[in-house]
Amino acid sequence: QVQLVESGGGLVQAGGSLTLSCAASGRTFSNYAMGWFRQAPGKEREFVSAIRRSGSRTYNSYYADFVKGRFTISRDDAKSTVYLQMNSLKPEDTAVYYCAAVTLFGSNWLGDYWGQGTQVTVSS
Repeated sequence: QVQLVESGGGLVQAGGSLTLSCAASGRTFSNYAMGWFRQAPGKEREFVSAIRRSGSRTYNSYYADFVKGRFTISRDDAKSTVYLQMNSLKPEDTAVYYCAAVTLFGSNWLGDYWGQGTQVTVSS
């Protein structure tokens, strides 16, 4: 089991920035690929970004097209925390953002463990 707790959501104006954090506890954090998803009102949950180990000290990052160039995912394994830096926010980025321990199946990232979510609201 992995327990995940997100923080850092809030209200921001369009063009602004927010950084989300997700603190993990339970099993060894560094063993997991981690990701962020979001769900806007009336819409299905969608993949935003993921990060997984590619070497002893290197990681690969993955992004949905609609956040490329604006969002950056990172992790600090010593702190068992994954981050999502969100810049140039748009009203359409408004959603509940979820952190997850993830697995890649084919071309789809699937969540194995989920946090409770944090609200991000971008005003125009």
